[in-house]
Amino acid sequence: MAGLNAHHLTIMLLSLGVLLLTARIFAEIARKLAQPPVLGELLAGVLLGPTLLGTLAPAAHAFLFPQDPGLQAFFGGFRLLAVVLFLLVAGMEVDLSTVWRQGRSALSVSLFGIFVPGGIGFALASVIPNLLGREPGADPLTFRLFFAIAMAISALPVIAKTLLDLNLYRSDLGMVVIASAVFDDLTGWLSFALVLSLMNVTAGHDFGITFTVICTLGFTLFMLTAGRALFHRMLPWVQAHTTWPGGVLGLSLSLALIAAALTEWIGIHAIFGSFLMGIAIGDSSHLREQTRQTINQFVSFIFAPLFFASIGLQVNFVAHFDWQLTIIVLLVACAGKIVGCTFGARLGGMPPRESLAIGFAMNARGAMEIVLGLLALQNGLIGERMFVSLVVMAIVTSMMSGPMMRSILQLRRSPLLSDFLAAKGFVGKLTAKDRYQAIRELSEAAALSANLDPRVVETAVLEREALMPTGIGHGIAIPHARIEGLARPVVAFGMSEEGVDFDAPDGVPAELVFLVLTSYKDGGAQVSILADIARKFGRAELRQAAHNAGTYTEFLAVLRTFSPQN
Repeated sequence: MAGLNAHHLTIMLLSLGVLLLTARIFAEIARKLAQPPVLGELLAGVLLGPTLLGTLAPAAHAFLFPQDPGLQAFFGGFRLLAVVLFLLVAGMEVDLSTVWRQGRSALSVSLFGIFVPGGIGFALASVIPNLLGREPGADPLTFRLFFAIAMAISALPVIAKTLLDLNLYRSDLGMVVIASAVFDDLTGWLSFALVLSLMNVTAGHDFGITFTVICTLGFTLFMLTAGRALFHRMLPWVQAHTTWPGGVLGLSLSLALIAAALTEWIGIHAIFGSFLMGIAIGDSSHLREQTRQTINQFVSFIFAPLFFASIGLQVNFVAHFDWQLTIIVLLVACAGKIVGCTFGARLGGMPPRESLAIGFAMNARGAMEIVLGLLALQNGLIGERMFVSLVVMAIVTSMMSGPMMRSILQLRRSPLLSDFLAAKGFVGKLTAKDRYQAIRELSEAAALSANLDPRVVETAVLEREALMPTGIGHGIAIPHARIEGLARPVVAFGMSEEGVDFDAPDGVPAELVFLVLTSYKDGGAQVSILADIARKFGRAELRQAAHNAGTYTEFLAVLRTFSPQN
């Protein structure tokens, strides 16, 4: 490696190892405390950076992270690679079809969740730009646009993780939130990419702004249409003729890097190319959930921790902490996003309680806000005071999202599964070989239990299954639907000896299948039942006990004797 001697290589490997180890330790601590892992990763960087180690032991900090030009260039390139791969994973979480499938509710939440906080942010940046931390040389219009985007953008990865932790990801409420966050992410990153092009800050190209904007719009249109279709057709061939999952992993990462290089060349930051490539890759129905999770884990447990921990190495969070600016940013972000999304959900026909929960879910900013702020800092749009305030806002909104949703939806109340599983809904051993046969068997049992037409039930459940698979992992699937005029929730249950493929995230076939029916005005019953099933049967001992239950009475006894506190 030119310019780096043996000592440089030693320090480089040592600093990466220490940084990754510390970041992973603190990420696991954060996870144990029910907090976003990014919080622990940032804290690791703060401890190793100028904020703590640089203050208490400057010699040790200088030894681990020297200001050598060669090493700084390496770490700069590594950070770019890490954030490019992180945006690939974020893009793969995007399912554009969910926006249209959710219809009025998702579109209403998305639009009001963007324009209300974005409008407030743009107005404040116009009136008090200096108080909000605009750098002296920054263009006023560009700063207003940036602050509007910073107030409006949500963090799809954090939102998805929060919904998974609450066992709401595959519920109707979860799908509305995900669809809205998809629209927010796509709109926010496209807008910020155009803001960067207007700033003309990307080095290494000689094109004008008009060329950059036209190429950006053209590349976006291509990736969201023909690019998606091309990868969808390519994927089966790759899976058939290459080692699985290595062939798909190699292709995905290669295409992400090529797309990142292309957008960097035309004058847009590299992350936009990898984000769009992630959307194109993740949209294919041929991409197995297990492959998606492999890519996610590869990036989330190696590159993402190093990237977010490295942020703490660049800024002294104590020296540049401005409590007045932080409070303003936090209040504007929370008020605009929560009010806008809640109002949008109500207009979209969601119940009041679920609408407010959606508002707090969409308020999570997390890693996306931090990446946005870092790019603005690197391009001279904001200073370190504003960057620190954005990081604090991202952490606080991510931390409050899950607990507020849990409180609003009353997810801690008494278990509901045993209240709605009747003897007629207990199938016992399923004969089904695939998910459609399993749904048919359970639909007949549920219809018999509630005096419904089995064909109506089966059609409703299959339509819901087509929107998103309901396998939640650990050998559990929860197909569900809303039935017009249903008096009370109905649950049917069956066990499969061989397992039925419900396309679960961990790739494990479902051996325990619960079919849940609720009315359209269920007062949150569907959310509570789904969460209760996932929480109970996430434990291996309870799943084994359920397998051993041969009758409805034995199965009900298993449910009744289960204690959530054990």
